[in-house]
Amino acid sequence: MSGAGAGRLSDRQRLNWLRLIRTDNVGPATFRDLINRFGSAERALEALPDLMRGGGARRVAVCTAEAAEAEMEATARHGARMIAVGEPDYPPLLRVMGHPPPLITVIGVPAVFALPTIAIVGARNASLAGIKLARTFAAILGREGYAVASGMARGIDAAAHQGALSTGTIAVLAGGIDKPYPPENRGLYDEIPNHGGAVMTEMPFGWEPRSRDFPRRNRLIAGLAHGLVVVEAARRSGSLISARLAGDMGRLVFAVPGSPLDPRAAGANGLLKEGALLVTDADDILTHIAPLLGRDIPSADELDEPPDFTATPPPGDDDRARVAEALGPTPTAVDDIIRHTGLHAAQVFMILLELDLAGRLERHPGNRVSIVYDE
Repeated sequence: MSGAGAGRLSDRQRLNWLRLIRTDNVGPATFRDLINRFGSAERALEALPDLMRGGGARRVAVCTAEAAEAEMEATARHGARMIAVGEPDYPPLLRVMGHPPPLITVIGVPAVFALPTIAIVGARNASLAGIKLARTFAAILGREGYAVASGMARGIDAAAHQGALSTGTIAVLAGGIDKPYPPENRGLYDEIPNHGGAVMTEMPFGWEPRSRDFPRRNRLIAGLAHGLVVVEAARRSGSLISARLAGDMGRLVFAVPGSPLDPRAAGANGLLKEGALLVTDADDILTHIAPLLGRDIPSADELDEPPDFTATPPPGDDDRARVAEALGPTPTAVDDIIRHTGLHAAQVFMILLELDLAGRLERHPGNRVSIVYDE
């Protein structure tokens, strides 16, 4: 593609690149073909009216210079910038995947793209055990000099970003750079750029994410990383799409095994049957990734934080739902449940007691508990 590896685009080139990629029916592959055919985005834009005469009945709308300038101005006002595929700050592994996005919009510190990257993805309705594992993996990988990429969804994605927040994490959005999703992760969206990480997207400024946009986002997550780790995933989930895409790109695919009784583990267990690398601790990831980068294989330590115990009124139905969602068939420390839910110890203990009395709780050594699913 003309412009790739040729330094930074001029303002005129960047405007024409943006116009071309924002034109109806022009995706990364079509963009590349047009540039290769006509030599530049400017010439491709000039040729589009003639090319469209041979198409269908609906005329394709070419992005105007005014619309592209407005997007560039809005992006700059937001504190973000656009990086082209041939420019130095463009993520190196993304650049070499098939049909990379010609332009990405980034807010934060693009230097994080220079770090070797590992993606961690998983279920939105993750168990507390899965969330703790994702956060721990991310923290250890960050300390070993890796960036951690994910999609900023609730559950496993958010935990991965939080674990690597202080060392560098990359969040990939399905919508515009100003449209983080879900809204509850707005605080995380604000924190990532302030801690040396980056938020990125290929979508236009102001774009509200649709369901069809998430597979596109997953493709970028897979393309950014040397390996992708699936912590929890149902049989049909975006995480499995990410894993398939990563495998197609020649990236390493890892999966954390889970209980056959937990539907959140079905997807990861399926990946293991198909040949994914089994992961039970961060060393399993580092052992396979480090040699690819010529690194020594370091040892890793577990992280833990003290819970907060305080007296409080009896729990409500929402509190019960939060505790039930955090539980799974894997034994989980009661202290972790308190910390994850944000509830007070007295509330959590009362909810666990109710579950126990209902025959839905199993207790394990070390003050750990798991949920019993109905047969």
